[in-house]
Amino acid sequence: MTAEPTGTPTGTNRLRPRRSCLAVPGSSPRFLEKAQTLPADQVFLDLEDACAPLAKEDARHSIVKALNEGDWSGKTRVVRINDWTTHWTYRDVVTVVEGAGQNLDCLMLPKVQDAEQVVALDLLLTQIEKTMGLEVGRIGIEAQIENARGLVNVDAIAAASPRLETIIFGPADFMASINMKSLVVGEQPPGYGADAYHYILMRILMAARANDLQAIDGPYLQIRNVDGFREVAGRAAALGFDGKWVLHPGQIDAANEIYSPSQEDYDHAELILDAYAWFTSEEGGKKGSAMLGDEMIDEASRKMALVVAGKGRAAGLRRTSRFEPPTD
Repeated sequence: MTAEPTGTPTGTNRLRPRRSCLAVPGSSPRFLEKAQTLPADQVFLDLEDACAPLAKEDARHSIVKALNEGDWSGKTRVVRINDWTTHWTYRDVVTVVEGAGQNLDCLMLPKVQDAEQVVALDLLLTQIEKTMGLEVGRIGIEAQIENARGLVNVDAIAAASPRLETIIFGPADFMASINMKSLVVGEQPPGYGADAYHYILMRILMAARANDLQAIDGPYLQIRNVDGFREVAGRAAALGFDGKWVLHPGQIDAANEIYSPSQEDYDHAELILDAYAWFTSEEGGKKGSAMLGDEMIDEASRKMALVVAGKGRAAGLRRTSRFEPPTD
């Protein structure tokens, strides 16, 4: 089952920078204000786990106020609502989108278990956008996978709506759902000699990439252990993930660094793109493959370079070298 396409409005960027995705309790005015000053790519204002049940209603209005009156320049603005098994969900969506839809980029839906839950959110968003005169389809959806059923259904979930932008791994609830023998979120369970998360992360990554979505790793709860954060984030980044949740300002710089290419890799990617464009041109001899120094480059090289160059540009890197066509 898929939603009736809402379409992606011209100019809507579904592949926004998300190297660091900062979690902010929606019930804390102090944190809502401080988050605006931090260098995170994305900030998500949380109505779910970070809000006590009795604080959720007031938190909705605090979030609306923060979105409308705050300065979120350069950040993707997201609100995490409660999941569909609760009685809070529809009111989260109605209050936030009617109150601040023009200043909202995405809604994050936690504990997604099947495609129909994404479809339901898409349809509710469309109704509100039409009612409020907002651009239909502009507000994106981020889907969080937090249990075994969600992972089994992740392919259908990733294809459920044109609003989808990311698939997110939620490790804490997932670990509980499969009875993993560990209480340290993000760390390997004791007594297991391999990476216990490799299959989960790759499963999410494949579903995301098959549908042109981003893949985001979840939090590392030992917020003062930056070395541990770097190790865990580095594993997901090596697989191809686009970013990771951060729970503390001290994790932001590490995430931004780890999910950005190095200056050397970025420069090399740009050189490959320039060189391939020249060698395949009339002037360059219309070659399908050519040598760049000691390296042979071809169409596959160009595709790989596009990924690295795109991430470097999104991170604000600037080139330090240029391609010079051969003179002989």
